[in-house]
Amino acid sequence: MISQQHRLPVQTPGTHREVVSFHYGPADSGRKVYIQGSLHADELPGMLVAHCLRGELAALESSGELLSEIVVVPVSNPLGLSQMLLHTPIGRFDVGLGENFNRHYPDLFEAVKARITGLLGADERANTLVIREAIRAELALVPAATELASLRKTLLSLAFDADIVLDLHCDSEAVMHLYTLTPLWSRIEPLARLLQAKATLLATESGDAPFDEACSQIWWRLQQSFGPETPIALGCASVTVELRGTRDINLELAQADARQIVEFLRLEGHVNGATAALPPLAADATPLAGSATLAAPISGVLAFIKNPGDLVSAQDVVAQVIDPISGQTADIVSHTSGVMYAREGRSFVTCGTNVCKVAGRVPFRHGRLLSA
Repeated sequence: MISQQHRLPVQTPGTHREVVSFHYGPADSGRKVYIQGSLHADELPGMLVAHCLRGELAALESSGELLSEIVVVPVSNPLGLSQMLLHTPIGRFDVGLGENFNRHYPDLFEAVKARITGLLGADERANTLVIREAIRAELALVPAATELASLRKTLLSLAFDADIVLDLHCDSEAVMHLYTLTPLWSRIEPLARLLQAKATLLATESGDAPFDEACSQIWWRLQQSFGPETPIALGCASVTVELRGTRDINLELAQADARQIVEFLRLEGHVNGATAALPPLAADATPLAGSATLAAPISGVLAFIKNPGDLVSAQDVVAQVIDPISGQTADIVSHTSGVMYAREGRSFVTCGTNVCKVAGRVPFRHGRLLSA
């Protein structure tokens, strides 16, 4: 294992931050996996799972079982990790710019397409190498004047040439669930089985350029653009892994999740050894456009009737909001059927607050599909 420090530009005199990456396995194998934790810096299960993965990978490296380079970044957001207000961590948004740390990654599609036009041939593997070099060249040109821009560029520079990218997050209160591109589902399905994901949300574009799509979407778009006569692989299979809720953090869970991730890497040929039979799929994948986000109709105390993992039907009351002064009680009613996979952890909400998500099977939303 080797570690590398990636220093971010100094935002204010007398301070600096850095991203630290840990590299396991043969760097010259031609294959690579990238795993990062806690891009939303207050979502700590990913950080702990990444820590447990380091122990697993160190043992596998010592026994010569790693067949690919595997890069782990346990703390992928030192900026957000440093943000605290009145003893409350603020890790989802940059407090100076107001931007979500997992949005607005650079879209290199047009520039890469222009760079590779005329260079691709009939060999899919050779085309993959050409495309990766084009992405590398265009990524080097992306400006990074601020710490936030530099963080985005640094993380994407570590991940863009990986065959697999796992971005480890969690929700407020939730069951295990995944987000990935629709064309990648057949490849990601074994991971959903191993982690027993209770929901997998699929889209070709969710909007606002999150990290996982910045890694993988360009390959699908190039496929669509050049057509079947030019063989282009989906060169990066990236997935956002939502490791339950913020309070679902203990070593037993984290170690179990880390072991299942290693099994997925074994299935993908990055770790040597026999693979075990996969467990049944806990839940079918559903379109992200079919996921219903339910909001509080009034302000008050939030009392849930349904729990994460519960199956709900259209017109079910999933929660109530009680105004303790007027005595008014308002029902929150699901307008779709599916599993409630995430819900708000706060007990007091204001009118319009998103309080839970239900993974429906029928798409009905358009445009931006992710929350703020």
